Amino acid sequence: MPKILVIEDNPDMQMALRMPLEANGYDFFTAYSGEEGLEKVKEIEPDLIILDVMMETSTTGFQVSLKLRNPEPNSEYAAYRGIPILMLTAIHTTSSLRFGPDEAYLPVDDFVDKPIDPDVLLEKVETLING
Repeated sequence: MPKILVIEDNPDMQMALRMPLEANGYDFFTAYSGEEGLEKVKEIEPDLIILDVMMETSTTGFQVSLKLRNPEPNSEYAAYRGIPILMLTAIHTTSSLRFGPDEAYLPVDDFVDKPIDPDVLLEKVETLING
């Protein structure tokens, strides 16, 4: 059963993600901060990370993705660099700011907008886990 780690500080959003994922056979793990999420990555070695942009700060998600995808061979997260990251964001609906995956500045694999559409979420999750 694929393991999904959700790094998201809002318990309601955690539940909105948990229900469709567990109903479709995914193991669901949670972290409520960027720091806790980085620890859990090492602990559970997930098949996919769903990462919120704004948590402790408005850029926590960006910072976490940069740490996980650090290209340095001796990075403490080098073993986890290949785990797909699906970034969760409301920025596209709450501001005119637009961004996309970028290897150097925003090393994530895809985005899903809040509010979550369960069908879109499941489609993106399946694509990232199964290629």
